[in-house]
Amino acid sequence: MIEVALSAEEPWPAGEWEKLAQRAAEAAVRASAHGLLLDTPALVEVSLRLTSDAEVQGLNRQYRGKDRPTNVLSFPMVQPDLLETVAENSDDGEVLLGDIVLAHGVCAAEAADKGVSVEDHATHLVVHGVLHLLGYDHEQGEAQAEAMEEIERAALATLGIDDPYRVRED
Repeated sequence: MIEVALSAEEPWPAGEWEKLAQRAAEAAVRASAHGLLLDTPALVEVSLRLTSDAEVQGLNRQYRGKDRPTNVLSFPMVQPDLLETVAENSDDGEVLLGDIVLAHGVCAAEAADKGVSVEDHATHLVVHGVLHLLGYDHEQGEAQAEAMEEIERAALATLGIDDPYRVRED
């Protein structure tokens, strides 16, 4: 079972963010090579923070040495090769998979550029972030980037969201 612990602050508007995040996290895990995490007796938790560009910029500067906001940051808590083992052998029945942080301004601007709703783009970013928590990393070469994008497409398709990497024809 996966549970998303959500914290949201302005400028994120009120909405069904927790439900959206829960569905996105489950879809990401199900589409990945770690689908067994959904069947583990342990509670697998993901922390999601919806916040401002300024906060994300500070985190990006502190942890990645990049002094600019970005759409999503992920902070894994478990090594990918230990995920199933940790979930199966968790003493307290809980595993914190990691933290995901989304920047509102960047997310909203990207959604507008793509011609999609902020909700659909945020769903994509949560899927993307969860995949990072599971050990996928598009910055490790073209093959990994393509594999990660394919998993994202599959996860989003189960949620009725179009391919985010499709080139739009205006």
